[in-house]
Amino acid sequence: MNILSLFVAVPVVMLLSLFICRNMKQIRTVMVSGSSVLMALAAVLAAMFVNERAVSDSEMLFTGSIVWYESMNIHYAVGVDGISVLMIALSAIIVFTGVFSSWNMPREYFMWYCLLTVGVFGFFISLDLFTMFLFYEVALIPMYLLIGVWGTGRKEYSAMKLTLMLMAGSAFLLTGILGIYFTSGHASMNIIELADRIIPMAHQYWIFPMTFLGFGVLGALFPFHTWSPDGHASAPTAVSMLHAGVLMKLGGYGCFRVAIYLMPEAAHDLSWIFLILTGISVVYGAFGAVVQTDLKYINAYSSVSHCGLVLFAVLMLNRTAMTGAILQMLSHGLMTALFFALIGLIYGRTHTRDIREMGGLMRIMPFASVCYVIAGLASLGLPGLSGFVAEMTVFVGSFEHADLFHRILTMAATCSIVITAVYILRTVGKILYGPVVNEHHLSLPDASWYEKVSVAVLIAGIVFIGVLPSMVSGIVSDSLAPIIKYLSLL
Repeated sequence: MNILSLFVAVPVVMLLSLFICRNMKQIRTVMVSGSSVLMALAAVLAAMFVNERAVSDSEMLFTGSIVWYESMNIHYAVGVDGISVLMIALSAIIVFTGVFSSWNMPREYFMWYCLLTVGVFGFFISLDLFTMFLFYEVALIPMYLLIGVWGTGRKEYSAMKLTLMLMAGSAFLLTGILGIYFTSGHASMNIIELADRIIPMAHQYWIFPMTFLGFGVLGALFPFHTWSPDGHASAPTAVSMLHAGVLMKLGGYGCFRVAIYLMPEAAHDLSWIFLILTGISVVYGAFGAVVQTDLKYINAYSSVSHCGLVLFAVLMLNRTAMTGAILQMLSHGLMTALFFALIGLIYGRTHTRDIREMGGLMRIMPFASVCYVIAGLASLGLPGLSGFVAEMTVFVGSFEHADLFHRILTMAATCSIVITAVYILRTVGKILYGPVVNEHHLSLPDASWYEKVSVAVLIAGIVFIGVLPSMVSGIVSDSLAPIIKYLSLL
């Protein structure tokens, strides 16, 4: 079996194993064992990729293909480049830490969690457009039940809003995929083969917006972002982690891998439209976080801003900015998962997410509080942590455009750093260092051992990227060569 298929097979085995579990100990054993295997597989894949890349110049490695539906040229086609490998590693980390953040959840919850995991990994390893779309939908469907059944607050409303908006995005996406297939000669749905085919410009001008919007809705593209704050606020802790940490990255990855890679000419001509929208996302999301008082809503609007920065960088269409976009996906995935893990920890003890009802947590829960400070510093771009590396690479790449339009948008996006510092420092000062608001909070316990495992793994990833960014950026830069080649021909 191709090693890539194991990333789909392991969650399926976990899902089937849960059917025979009869108590919480067995459920936890299955989930911890399975997620640990995924982490190990991701590490093995990364090592194998580095070794293979040293001797091979193939665009995609570890490829394999099995015919699914011959008349439509649909294959189960898999393969990875450096970007895919990093996204798989990020997914494995979030799945692993999410298990520990869901320690007391029931079996049915974990079964849907496993199905969501199948969709995420399947999406990142797919080279066939239809297969990629299929896994994309598999990743979206479980969100409705995970939020609607096990969420909090207005969970039914949030689950329905999220599902309807993302399904609307899927309709745009499917239209774009079919447009690519039929206008390119309807001979293949393989992304690598399609890249060498010519899609007439008259068709690119409507297929590119369809495809970019389809993926952009999941990436919280303004003004289609409104599902995100409500979805995050109502989702269980691990679902918020997986949702913001990985699922939203499907949007950025899809925009890069499908829309821009297959239609670079249309991307070059139409990028200015989406640059305006993503620029608004970056600034609006940051301002939205400033006025929130709910911890989850603060982080949700922060995610709109940071994910907007990913799409903003991708649309700059140069190597430096695109490298920054991938680094930003990794950085945001880790730090927003850390935020949601800590928010879940705090909410589980204080039974509130309102920052006006909390204070003095640094002396009450020192471990959780210090970790929250680290997450905040990574979010506002402190040197030595992943946020600084990612954002600086994005802004340096964006400033490579000398025209006034790109410079103005870049300066506006750069202002988000200051706004981010406002809501991060305000929140940290209020809930960690402010006066104790509720005397009952003085007896709250700090993080348990399984919660410490979750946040420690995420912090390790944030520090690793911040201290050794060249190990990641080198892999990303090499994998950008094909798209840069097509863009340089314009």
